[in-house]
Amino acid sequence: MIIRSKAPLRIGLAGGGTDVSPYSDIYGGAILNATISMYAYANITPREDGKIVFRLNDKEELYEFATAEKLPYDGNVDLLKAIYNKIVSKYTHKPLSFELSTYVDAPPGSGLGTSSTLVVAVLGAFAEWLSLPLGEYDLAYLAYEIERVDLAMAGGKQDQYAATFGGFNFMEFYNNDKVIINPLRIKDRIMNELAYNIVLFYTQTSRNSSDIIEQQQKNVKAKNTSSIEAMHKLKEQSVMMKEALLKGKLDKIGEILNMGWQFKKQMAEGISTSLFEDLYETALQAGATGGKISGAGGGGFIFFYCPGNTRYNVIKALEKFGGSVQRYEFTKMGLESWIS
Repeated sequence: MIIRSKAPLRIGLAGGGTDVSPYSDIYGGAILNATISMYAYANITPREDGKIVFRLNDKEELYEFATAEKLPYDGNVDLLKAIYNKIVSKYTHKPLSFELSTYVDAPPGSGLGTSSTLVVAVLGAFAEWLSLPLGEYDLAYLAYEIERVDLAMAGGKQDQYAATFGGFNFMEFYNNDKVIINPLRIKDRIMNELAYNIVLFYTQTSRNSSDIIEQQQKNVKAKNTSSIEAMHKLKEQSVMMKEALLKGKLDKIGEILNMGWQFKKQMAEGISTSLFEDLYETALQAGATGGKISGAGGGGFIFFYCPGNTRYNVIKALEKFGGSVQRYEFTKMGLESWIS
């Protein structure tokens, strides 16, 4: 028996960063994101030899432990250990023996929510295996708790909910970890046109998002006016993006993204770099009308809105930077799990 699961990665279209505490606790945050056809996969094979094996197929890494009620953190696969520790302490109350193999379609630090999506996929596999009573909100919050509370990893809340729910979602974030997910009914033709017009470009660079996020958090705590005002504008951007998508006003998308680009850079140092400024200017000169760094910034993926048939000119213009264009489609499904 093998228990399998997969959860989709996401791109954030608007409001990025407003899901991070303390901003979301004080002012309330709002984000619009959408899942894409790139995934984190988890497979659990039960064992009876008292061992726990973690096999990271994308990194070609293997870790083996004697089963225990709690695996100690030492900087190696702490994320997977934390998931296991949570499952045992909260649900089984006894050690488990199994092999967990994982694979993610994008590298860490790429800005597509890889670590959070992997947590959701692994939790989904455990929930399927152990018949855990977890609804979508329960599972997404559990993933958030593992990363942000148990491991104290800096970051927001959107990735866990995007991976769990899937599709296009307008998300609201409030004090006391209150999250409201509003699924958007985007017409297929709008979704297809959006995917055609948005060029997703991998810069072959990565970044540690926690550094940027910690700077952003400090700015809010220090009541940095320009940083907080920028976040207010990004929250407004998410509402504008929602209206444009629901009404099919795709000609507004680039303009809305461009507005967000200007304000996002004011949230914290390190969000943009000279490489990203060059990329952005080159794409606009080739016909794009706006763009966005995916995730916290500093590295990874960037995407551009290319109306009409300008995508080909933009792709050609970006060739000089190296990197690669990532093919994808938008998806409607979130976390899925099954037994093979």
